[in-house]
Amino acid sequence: MKKIIGRHVAIGALAALAGFAATARADIVGNAKAGRDKVAMCIGCHGIPDYRAAYPEVYHVPMLGGQNAAYIENALRGYKKGDRRFPTMHAIASSLTEQDIADIAAYYAAQTATSKNNPER
Repeated sequence: MKKIIGRHVAIGALAALAGFAATARADIVGNAKAGRDKVAMCIGCHGIPDYRAAYPEVYHVPMLGGQNAAYIENALRGYKKGDRRFPTMHAIASSLTEQDIADIAAYYAAQTATSKNNPER
């Protein structure tokens, strides 16, 4: 019985990973320049050092400049799917295409805390 349950859990986990991998399309390449035109909504919260959102609970809002592109892409997809729960981020991410996600991630990954054009500083 344990073997059967373990097998079902493993199959379920592999299916979930396959579904996640399918959402990350290999033919989509992020464009940092295009991303620059897509981050206006992000700057309102992620562009304020030490900003804390107060709804639905107190939450430290991270700065995004210099963050790894894959991390940003995964986070945005998680908010879009509802796997990550923060109402404002879900609302914003829900409207993003895969190209938007890749572009935004490329834009922030190209930044550093001291980048001249980093809207966060």
